[in-house]
Amino acid sequence: MIVIRPEVRAALWRLREVLIGALVAGLGLYWGLSALAPLSWVGWGVLFLGCIVSVSGAQRARFWRGKGGPGVVRVDEGQVAYFGPHDGGVVALSELSRLELDPNPEPSLWYLYQPGQPALSIPVTAENADALFDSFAALPGIRTERMLSALRNGGEHRVVIWAKEMRRLH
Repeated sequence: MIVIRPEVRAALWRLREVLIGALVAGLGLYWGLSALAPLSWVGWGVLFLGCIVSVSGAQRARFWRGKGGPGVVRVDEGQVAYFGPHDGGVVALSELSRLELDPNPEPSLWYLYQPGQPALSIPVTAENADALFDSFAALPGIRTERMLSALRNGGEHRVVIWAKEMRRLH
């Protein structure tokens, strides 16, 4: 029986994409340096693919802010739904007009705006909130690194992470 502390197991699970990408990149580097021409070329491609998987996994791991917060997030067919103890709602990602992060409350809150509806606030520590990363990363023109930086650094005021108007300016 393998005994791994629960917090170590959780950290390894969160970093699984980084670790898998590093293993794939290592295999690609080995093939690239040691194999003959055809397999060597494949090895360099595998190295590149492993690096992409690792970088993507690192971003996803940086987005995760813990769990145990109020409510549950569900992302399904282009819609984000939040079911909280006091409020909740659904926002269609195709209709999303603005995404903000409010670092002041504990835990921080995502605010999703859709025309004609009140803003949907989602705690960053809500159950399954890490599924929001892929939804947010798919927004046209979003700067993922800016989002991760705002999430990490906090601040005193709400930060506009993405807006349809910002997309038109870039």
